[in-house]
Amino acid sequence: MKQGLIITGGCLDMDFASSYIKSHVFDTVIAVDAGLEKALKLGLHVDAAVGDFDTLSKNLWEEYRKHTEISWDVHKPEKDETDTELAITTAMKRGCQSLVILGALGGRMDHTLGNLHLLYFCLENKVDAWIVDEKNRVSVLDQGKTFYKNSQYGKYISFLPLSFTVKGITLTGFKYPLKNKDISIGPSLCISNEITEETARLEFTEGLLICVEAKD
Repeated sequence: MKQGLIITGGCLDMDFASSYIKSHVFDTVIAVDAGLEKALKLGLHVDAAVGDFDTLSKNLWEEYRKHTEISWDVHKPEKDETDTELAITTAMKRGCQSLVILGALGGRMDHTLGNLHLLYFCLENKVDAWIVDEKNRVSVLDQGKTFYKNSQYGKYISFLPLSFTVKGITLTGFKYPLKNKDISIGPSLCISNEITEETARLEFTEGLLICVEAKD
């Protein structure tokens, strides 16, 4: 499975990012707008740079354009897609079947929410995708999943409906189990659960869930 890494121009803890990329292997690295500066500071070999680059200074822009090994995809600021969506599309065209997106949480709330919706865009296109930062690993699910205690990202795991209603949720191996429960946007029933067994299982019959694995 070809794995891609996207570095966006949003909030990014550089110490965390450095540690994370050292423990993972990626086949393709794509930088989004000002994420290019962060990617190069992290010592990454950037395969493609995507965006309108309106947040880079003129000096940095002129310097980075000298990197002829980078495939450049430059857009005007007046466009329908966000830079991150363009980067995801680029990753798909390059054959990535799995994506990790760094720098996509925090900062402007509209971009954060938009990035969460882009996880569904990945799901629709049969690409496994996660948004990751120093405290969270976020994905979108349209079917059940098994979680393993020895590989959980943090102490807490939460499930929030992305569709208006998610039907038939059953949780086993969790501190707070459920059986065939429907949830809707609004109440916070499935926030801050914990894995108590070696494996824990989520099942549901209909809908879309945002899954947040979180550290304190």
